[in-house]
Amino acid sequence: MPPLRQLSVALHAARRTQLLFSTARQHGRVSARHCSCSAPQQLQHTVIVSSEGPANVQLKSTTADPPTPPTDHRTLAQTHNLFITSPYSPGSPLILPNGAYVFQKLQSFLRAQYPQFGFQEVITPIIYKKSLWEKSGHWENYAEDMFSVQGRGTTAQLPEAEGEDGEFGLKPMNCPGHCLLFRDEIKSYRDLPIRYADFSALHRNEISGALTGLTRVRRFHQDDAHIFCRPDQILAEIEQTLKFVGMVYNTFGLGPYKLLLSTRPKDSFIGTIEEWDRAEEQLTTALNNIGSDWAINEGDGAFYGPKIDIILKDSNGKEHQTATIQLDFQLPQRFDLQYQASPEELESGSQTSMDAGLDPSLRRPVIVHRAIYGSIERFMALLIEHYAGKYPFWLSPRPAIILSLNSDPKVLDHVSHIQSVLSGSKAQDAPVATSSSGPKPLPLSTIHLPIDIDTSDRSLGKKIAEARVKKYNHIIVVGGREVESGGMNLQIVNQPNEEATVEVLEKAIGKQLSEKDMSKDAVNVGLGVARKYFETLANSFL
Repeated sequence: MPPLRQLSVALHAARRTQLLFSTARQHGRVSARHCSCSAPQQLQHTVIVSSEGPANVQLKSTTADPPTPPTDHRTLAQTHNLFITSPYSPGSPLILPNGAYVFQKLQSFLRAQYPQFGFQEVITPIIYKKSLWEKSGHWENYAEDMFSVQGRGTTAQLPEAEGEDGEFGLKPMNCPGHCLLFRDEIKSYRDLPIRYADFSALHRNEISGALTGLTRVRRFHQDDAHIFCRPDQILAEIEQTLKFVGMVYNTFGLGPYKLLLSTRPKDSFIGTIEEWDRAEEQLTTALNNIGSDWAINEGDGAFYGPKIDIILKDSNGKEHQTATIQLDFQLPQRFDLQYQASPEELESGSQTSMDAGLDPSLRRPVIVHRAIYGSIERFMALLIEHYAGKYPFWLSPRPAIILSLNSDPKVLDHVSHIQSVLSGSKAQDAPVATSSSGPKPLPLSTIHLPIDIDTSDRSLGKKIAEARVKKYNHIIVVGGREVESGGMNLQIVNQPNEEATVEVLEKAIGKQLSEKDMSKDAVNVGLGVARKYFETLANSFL
């Protein structure tokens, strides 16, 4: 790692003495790449900074050289049947049921966290008129990386859309759509911060030679969010977002990773130097409060504001941006976003260059672009390599498989019953359905698990060997004795943190397992106990 330097010296190196208001065209393609889930950047010279503030946000250890996983995600994905690619859809992977389960679990995990961090999920179009992309600056700077679509020419409703003849663009980013949501009605200072989250699909026309598995694609989803806040709320929002990032990455066991603060570009930026200095100071303070080393990536901020990035490596040693936190002074001006100023703002008369031309009673918000995963597909690829086939139970596409000892009809019926209960599709004591009774809705709180079965005529040894190769977390064996007892033989075979997992099983059983029990290949448990055990594991994030 580069030698540590004092923060004041490091930041001094990033300061510029110029003031430049540049048009979007002058900024070139940099404008398109610096949004949440931007493509990996060529990292500039970095200066490592050691946080000396209180470690009230604990991120994983940071490093200038993240570790390289040993196996490519494309190879590992074949073991679990996660996704395929097709020449008919280059850069848009076809995700199989097992992969869709992991993908949806990643989404569900974040959705479960949104209420405690104040985010509201929204759903926005994947296609907008050309005029929107002109307003945001994307059409000038990003057109070659966007997919243009020809519509049927409904241009009459928008004055700026005259003569478009129905030209649309598939969205590469969510920020313009979220700006439309914000400006739909006048906001008060009391309404801020407003936090919009969005999982909708994005499209970027990457060159074919750069397409790779799930890490570099043309169609992807991101856990995108935009925080609209007052300038005096920036620090609190950045610190809260870093707590969010730390919680998520610690849950997945990711790290160490590279943590970067990208500062004001040398030539192309908007706003005043004072505003940039203030924004960088707020990001610096937030980083110093997390108790981890980080680096300054000089001059690599977006033209509209500085940013914080987390960088991980794939099995090829290529660095990928995952989480990102970016400050944006530009889009609030382009979309004329505003809110009613607070009494304190009115009394002080404080206005920035962003507020130029506004009524004295109004101010412009600042936008914080935020992504925790970045591209979900890319994050999923990095997790595939990180876990190397040994997934946590709650995320595993193959949490358990039930093997029949023989082809006795009673055994096969019991296997089917165990599968329906453990998977969550039927309660243990559910009455037997008749032809006249219709299905009833399951509770929204039901934990569904993809429990597989193998009732083939092969020997039990071959079934077990195949289940181990396919990396199931648990193997369950059912024979005549299990039919009589109503239970099963359960074996933990591929579960991370096995010691803690055994404790969960002991709690479900209601007793401590003896050494004799532990020496056996499997533990005999009842169906209700097994379901309780699985439900606890699914909520434990072990």
